Amino acid sequence: MTNKKKRWQILLVMCSLLTTGLFGGCGEKKTSYSQTGTEAEGVTEMEASADTQNTLAYMTSINKGKAEVIDDKYRTFYEVFLYSFSDSDGDGIGDIRGLIDKLDYINDGDDETDTDLGCNGIWLMPIMPSTTYHKYDVLDYQNIDAQYGTLDDFKELVEECHARGINLIIDLVMNHTSSEHPWFQAACDYIKSLNGAEPSEEECPYFGYYHFTREPKGDVYYEVGDTGWYYEAQFWSEMPDLNLSNEKVRNEFDTITSFWLDQGVDGFRLDAAGEYETGQNTKNVEILTWFNSMVKEKDDDAYIVAEVWQDLDTYSQYYASGIDSCFDFTFGNANGIIASSVKKASGYDASSYGKALENVQSKFAEYNENYIDAPFYTNHDMARSAGYYSGDYSENMTKLSGAMNLFMSGNTFLYYGEELGMKGSGKDENKRAPMYWSDDPKDESMCKGPENMDTVKMKYGSLEEQKEDPDSVYHFYHEAIRLRNEYPAIARGTVSFEDEISNADICAIKKKYEDTELLMVYNISEKTATVDLSAEAVNDHSADEMELGGVLVTTHDQVELENGQLSLPPYSVAILK
Repeated sequence: MTNKKKRWQILLVMCSLLTTGLFGGCGEKKTSYSQTGTEAEGVTEMEASADTQNTLAYMTSINKGKAEVIDDKYRTFYEVFLYSFSDSDGDGIGDIRGLIDKLDYINDGDDETDTDLGCNGIWLMPIMPSTTYHKYDVLDYQNIDAQYGTLDDFKELVEECHARGINLIIDLVMNHTSSEHPWFQAACDYIKSLNGAEPSEEECPYFGYYHFTREPKGDVYYEVGDTGWYYEAQFWSEMPDLNLSNEKVRNEFDTITSFWLDQGVDGFRLDAAGEYETGQNTKNVEILTWFNSMVKEKDDDAYIVAEVWQDLDTYSQYYASGIDSCFDFTFGNANGIIASSVKKASGYDASSYGKALENVQSKFAEYNENYIDAPFYTNHDMARSAGYYSGDYSENMTKLSGAMNLFMSGNTFLYYGEELGMKGSGKDENKRAPMYWSDDPKDESMCKGPENMDTVKMKYGSLEEQKEDPDSVYHFYHEAIRLRNEYPAIARGTVSFEDEISNADICAIKKKYEDTELLMVYNISEKTATVDLSAEAVNDHSADEMELGGVLVTTHDQVELENGQLSLPPYSVAILK
């Protein structure tokens, strides 16, 4: 908590005491908003009495419904970079046991409690043996990197996740291996032994595992010694690209996926799927079709999400492979739909968000009617969102943007620390800074972060501080996930953009799932806005019969609904049912 915030709360407490007569005052005592379930985290009775307008107390007075979490593929995933998440053994590097220690923070498995985030999926960035801190250059596809622990640790993690209703998916790097992987080392040794002779896959099958050529194209080919043979490596010379059209390579990954499914994983995040055959989308779709069929024959419930960092028209085509999801890059990053709509960037406003939500549905359904969208706001390759905004309303914008991601249909992905408004930009190491559990240097779970990371100055305080601040980014995210868990229609609903009541500042959408309908209205501006709902209906209820089913606010003003008129404070969301 900042000193300014502390002084502000002390002042409010003194005012409250004066008005209640404890210091001789004769003012009327104000009542606080009621809390539901367990007492809202960090909000003491005195604070709630002193500040009847704190955002958490108000939100929890409206958001009273119970969680209705369905055990299906629609989930709220939390992306974890183990290296920077939680350390269990004092070496400053996060590990599997550190994550096990923090699972109750992500989800404690009890829908009646209100002390966990409520995420019911975890995506683990690469965990296999590697030469780098990020571990995207794999040395052994059937083991755990020693920095992170052992296979026994991993098995325990899977068991603990499943005991809490958390599905665990792991990063599978199929585009390339480490240059020190035994497959590549064997292929290079063979090439060096040829002495001008023609290579043969019968003599060395590993020669066919990679893209070797005597005619390199562009600057992504590197020579094997001085042999005149070159290999493709799209991302780094030490990450040679695999030939996923090779039947023996496919057989390797058949074995690899069986291994991890046997460990209990619930699916795979496929790294760099758009680069399997760079610039050849049709070929990549064929590779994903093979992979999806191969995995689903073993476990039809396995969830597969692919990274295809391309434009919407391109990655929409990848749904033809039958995979469950592609990451929805259109909405993420500093220049994506969410941030651009919030900042009112050139050509964007509040309505842009609603129109885009409706548009992606039709795009994806063209290729696979069973698609599950995979929206995200930031990830390990992007600058963190707290740095997207500046000015007096930067915190409000940061909060609302998070809700715009979490309220999208499909499987939303939340990058660790975004719920704290963590910062980090520039080189990749900065984007993967340690999870900000505490300011206390003696906190044993804090990690040191990647070696070449710059000093990253955070903006909104540690988890420890934010839990004590009812107006924090953390509590706002917590309430957003709470509402997502309360209403299955938020994740599973079909979107219709309500053009008649939307404008540059207001975005209104309806979500329909089975026999349930929700109206979700966003005020994406710094001014209070009134929305006329008199012509609207939800679940056959007229505007006069509608009620507030949930609210998210970023100021101390309330959402009001009366006689079909909805008053929305700056940067807020109302859910009507």
